[in-house]
Amino acid sequence: MSVPTFPAGGTLLDTFKKSFVDVPVDAEKDNAIATTDFLDAAESLCTIFDALGSNDMMGNVKKIRERQLVAPAESATLQELVMNELKTKKHVATEGLVWLVRGLDFTCIALSQNLAKDGEELSESFRNAYGNTLKPHHSFLIKPVFSAAMSACPYRKDFYSKLGSDDAKVIVAILKGFQDRKESKW
Repeated sequence: MSVPTFPAGGTLLDTFKKSFVDVPVDAEKDNAIATTDFLDAAESLCTIFDALGSNDMMGNVKKIRERQLVAPAESATLQELVMNELKTKKHVATEGLVWLVRGLDFTCIALSQNLAKDGEELSESFRNAYGNTLKPHHSFLIKPVFSAAMSACPYRKDFYSKLGSDDAKVIVAILKGFQDRKESKW
């Protein structure tokens, strides 16, 4: 996937199908998150990684979408999708959601840190975020590859001129809390 073009004076955010701020969260139903809206926002946000030169989060979006298509009546919210998939003794989409949330958490922390530290290059912010989010879950073979990939981050000024800003922190926190529950594990 290549970085989409956007209108003159616009940013990559102008091309997003959906933003995380538009994803409904039903507080009365234990913070249930609408599956389709979440996946549309995640897919849009994943285009950031095209701008960074790497994008493996889309594979996780695909796994969740495939489960949603197989069992749409049982997948209105991400939480329902996970619980119903686990009843089938499978966990492809559930595992995809775990890795997608980890990736979103990584992205959110890296960009938040980078915005808070004027002058810090993206490579440093992403390396720091990696150590606190994805690194504990990667094998010894993946860690050096991922760390080296952070060196390929574009310069801060080039990156932000393309992107603008977006904040997925609230939804990521809800999903991390859900994934910590015993019933959402395989």
